Amino acid sequence: MGRREDQQEQEPLWIAHTGMTSSPAHPFFEKLSELLEAALFDLGVEGLYAKLYAEKFGRPSLLPGIYFRSLLIGYYEGIEA
Repeated sequence: MGRREDQQEQEPLWIAHTGMTSSPAHPFFEKLSELLEAALFDLGVEGLYAKLYAEKFGRPSLLPGIYFRSLLIGYYEGIEA
């Protein structure tokens, strides 16, 4: 077992998204995003769930539209929680 002085400092775990490389989106998800934007999905979902979000309580939450889009991506990609 070593001493703390002997150990190297751990690198930070946080990675800024601006420093990450990006790739082109999959055509399916591009089309899905276009359809959701045309149907004003984000505004509709925000209206439905506005009463469930507190004005000021802790950290700001994800916007409902982003949350449900994430669920859709998980569903179509077969990602299980």
